[in-house]
Amino acid sequence: MSKVFGFSGRDDFCPGGSIYSNPKESTLFLTLGHRVDVYFPPVKRSRISAPFVFGGERFEQKRQTAIESLPDECLFEIFSRLSGGEERSACACVSRRWLMLVSNISRDEICSNKNTETSKHENEISVKGADDQEVESGGYLSRTLEGKKATDVRLASIAVGTACRGGLGKLSIRGSNSDRGVTNLGLRAIAHGCPSLKVLSLWNISTIGDEGLSEIATGCRLLEKLDLSKCPLISDKGLLAVASNCPNLTELSIKSCSGIGNEGLQAIGKCCPNLTSISIKDCSLVSDQGISSLVSSIPYVLRKVKLQTLNITDVSLAVIGHYGLEVTELVLTGLPNVSERGFWIMGNGHGLQKLKSFTIASCQGITDLGLDAIGKGCPNLKHFCLRKCAILSDNGLVSFANAAVSLESLQLEECHRITQFGFFGLLLNCRTQLKSLTIVSCFGIEDFSVEMPSGYLCESLQSLSVCYCPGFGDANLSALGELCPQLRHVEFCGLEGITDDGFLPLFESSDAGLLCVNVRGCINLTDKFVLSLANQHGWTLEMLNLDGCKKISDASLVAIAENCPLLSDLNVSKCAINDAGVEAIACADQFSLQILSLSGCSSVSDKCLPALGKLGQTLLGLNLQHCNAISSSTVSLLVDHLWRCDILF
Repeated sequence: MSKVFGFSGRDDFCPGGSIYSNPKESTLFLTLGHRVDVYFPPVKRSRISAPFVFGGERFEQKRQTAIESLPDECLFEIFSRLSGGEERSACACVSRRWLMLVSNISRDEICSNKNTETSKHENEISVKGADDQEVESGGYLSRTLEGKKATDVRLASIAVGTACRGGLGKLSIRGSNSDRGVTNLGLRAIAHGCPSLKVLSLWNISTIGDEGLSEIATGCRLLEKLDLSKCPLISDKGLLAVASNCPNLTELSIKSCSGIGNEGLQAIGKCCPNLTSISIKDCSLVSDQGISSLVSSIPYVLRKVKLQTLNITDVSLAVIGHYGLEVTELVLTGLPNVSERGFWIMGNGHGLQKLKSFTIASCQGITDLGLDAIGKGCPNLKHFCLRKCAILSDNGLVSFANAAVSLESLQLEECHRITQFGFFGLLLNCRTQLKSLTIVSCFGIEDFSVEMPSGYLCESLQSLSVCYCPGFGDANLSALGELCPQLRHVEFCGLEGITDDGFLPLFESSDAGLLCVNVRGCINLTDKFVLSLANQHGWTLEMLNLDGCKKISDASLVAIAENCPLLSDLNVSKCAINDAGVEAIACADQFSLQILSLSGCSSVSDKCLPALGKLGQTLLGLNLQHCNAISSSTVSLLVDHLWRCDILF
């Protein structure tokens, strides 16, 4: 008989002693909740052998079934000889003791019922082959345990209950019960009962260590995705077990695991040849040795690399630039020890030929020289994002634009040395391929007239977003109107320097017709802006966000109702809107509004109830938050009438 796991059924299940004050109470039926994966067909009541013990006028009936008097070793042998998963699942419903015993029976410990040695051997082979085939094709079920629901008992019930219902394929544990949380014992049950497990996610669990992860690695050899976050007891030893037993691993994510270092990553690189994605964040023990060994071991399969808040240096970037032959997505965030030399070597390594998406954030080592090398060394780069790169200037941005011949999307955030010269220089040098440009919180951009060279147009740009750049104003907006005639999506948020007059050239020069316009927080825009937009682009406009534009009144809603038949999403939160404006929209012909936000419109009252009811024929979402003039009774009527619409109040 194989060795039974170290669980006696009494004191060992819960640390600190038995969960019952009287050991005989362990036969009580187990309460697992209404969604526990345990199969329990109707069973007959057990026969009770209960002699009476008289003591004076009182007597006590000893209630103990004959089978309960057997030790755990005998029960284990009995359960392992049950013919099917449903029978074992039924036994697991009897008590916690039986549940934990059944859940610790692995596939290899289930005995066959054949009599002869020959037939027994043949049956074991056939059963094992059938089990292997079932494991390969199984794993359809997904389970998530969060907070108080994350306990060993629930994991044991999942392990037993899913075995005969398609097999567990994905398990996510987030947090843990503070009293009886998840431990290595629970993972051991999953490892024994769920060999088809392919995806495991462990977040913020301080009670699971290398032993539990090693059990998973040994019992769940089909594991493909592993996500570890804030698991301080898991170290390189656990990763070594995964590397040795799970060759199908394709995705590895490690975040804030203080015990994991270079040794574990080196083992993963050597033993997991199918690894396509790695994400490592905030692991103090990880250095160049681990990253370099991991990347260089799988140069022909690795496609996604995400490194954040690590103590790596230029060496790791050089290795990525040389061995990242198949990398298509790269994220580098918060790397204080990486310098200009590292980015320059990475760009000149000529290994990132297939890179399509690149994000650099909070890396002070990225300079004009390094950015130019990246542009030249990544010829297929399509999406590029730069955040909090304080040293980068206009020269580097324009040089990068000249070199990045395939660039389609660019995002700049908190790059304060970028001015309007770099902004317009970028548009002029990427005029044939750039489709989307986003500028956020770049304080170096100022507002003064820029003379555009004649005959130069950025005809590829379709989406433009400029948000929270306090120096951006009407002069820059007018220049954009002359330079970008094919804009379809525009977003100008939190720009107090732009007015109605700045938008007129943009509206007049847009040949394609605007689809989405977002001017949230532009407090100096008035009804003139909306009237011009509705008159010139009303037949194409689908989304309009005027949130916080306090000078917008009912006149704008009248113009929208008359000229924008395709509008499906309208946000007039915190505008000077009252009941008349809502009624104007409701009376519009061929109007198919689906999302309407009136949040903070204090002048909208109960009088607009009929109008909102009429709009409800097409509305799917309605925001009435902070509309103090609308009573709760009106909202109740709307909820009853607009049964298809989600209403926020």
